[in-house]
Amino acid sequence: MTGRLITIGQLAAYAGVTIKAVRHYHQRGLLEEPPRDSSGYRRYNAQHAIDLVKIKTLAEAGVPLARIKELLAANPDQFAAATTEIDRNLQDRANELRRTRERIARLGGGDRLFVSAEVADFLEALHELGVSQRTIQMERNGWILMQSASPKQAAIWFADKRDALADPEFRAIYLEYDAAFDWSPDDHLLNALAVRTERWFAKRHDSLKGREGSVLDPTLAQVATSVGMSSPAWDRIGEIGKERKARVTKAPATRL
Repeated sequence: MTGRLITIGQLAAYAGVTIKAVRHYHQRGLLEEPPRDSSGYRRYNAQHAIDLVKIKTLAEAGVPLARIKELLAANPDQFAAATTEIDRNLQDRANELRRTRERIARLGGGDRLFVSAEVADFLEALHELGVSQRTIQMERNGWILMQSASPKQAAIWFADKRDALADPEFRAIYLEYDAAFDWSPDDHLLNALAVRTERWFAKRHDSLKGREGSVLDPTLAQVATSVGMSSPAWDRIGEIGKERKARVTKAPATRL
């Protein structure tokens, strides 16, 4: 090729790049543009081919185009220092890409995304118990908010909730509340469920006297309200609870 001039297409083929890439390197000032011949075409020599191969090699190694011109003109010491810096930057990028891939992989974790491992295990336990996906999603959203807003308080609530779920009666109430979401607000079973829940929490309150930090919400409906989920039946359960409390408050004291 020495002493022989070639076209831009031949130059690109020799270096294994596209004609578009050669023109881009011209625009970036990386590859010198030769003058045009009498027929208006650019003709390239061996040095152009050597420079183009160097540019391609550096670009494929991950060197930013903005740094290639600097490296082409650098002495051996400067070249070594620059490539060390570039390698370090590439390693940082590779580590960030790895972390990004790990985060993307965790997206497939479903209920394990955004919540602690303990809460994720709790949600799986709810699923095994037969709780609907709707309610599990509601629980998940609630724990996301609570753990973000107040991790310490959320830990207290969670320990209490998990302890309550160990009680067969509470599990039964929980499942009935879950099912009641779709009931008619006029269903007479809602009153029975409200009474059953009230009695369970009264009994639990007595058993937890002296235990600090027990603040378990009395119904699924109350938890759901905080994350924007409700139904006419759940609203009615809340009303029944308020009505019963009001009657107790207004009831005259028993004479001794």
